[in-house]
Amino acid sequence: MGTAEHKHGAPRSVTVAVLSVSTTRTLAEDESGRWIRQAAEARGHRVALHRVVPDDAAALAMTVREISETPGIEVLLVTGGTGITPQDVTIEALAPLFTKTLSAFGPLFAQLSLQEIGPAAMLSRATAGVIGHTAVFCMPGSLGACRLACERLIFPELGHLVKHLKGP
Repeated sequence: MGTAEHKHGAPRSVTVAVLSVSTTRTLAEDESGRWIRQAAEARGHRVALHRVVPDDAAALAMTVREISETPGIEVLLVTGGTGITPQDVTIEALAPLFTKTLSAFGPLFAQLSLQEIGPAAMLSRATAGVIGHTAVFCMPGSLGACRLACERLIFPELGHLVKHLKGP
């Protein structure tokens, strides 16, 4: 079965949540999260919520568990906290919650980042996985990185991904 046939029947619109991880930004100052929300809506997806949570592993894990258990939310797009500073705890907080990993997302993002920003791409730990029936994508907090991840990797596959999450 070809890719086009495999994607047949995938929803054109899915419900997403946007979560920005930052200790310094408020929702009003959240440029990357706002871009993700607007870009998702422009592509016909529904955005159920958009929040900012501090760089605190326990608070982040609790918030993500709550969102992933919210009926109707199919995809969670997380921006921020994926670097290597001591404050970057997104991966440490969320990876243990994954019941499945989307192991190709990180390397694909790194490959695309290398083409755009050079070897600094190695500082990102972008990752993705599934928590319950919700796909979770963790991307860097920069606007450029969010655009790259969403436009080149995430948005083109959202419907296909959700089709698989829901099963036959």
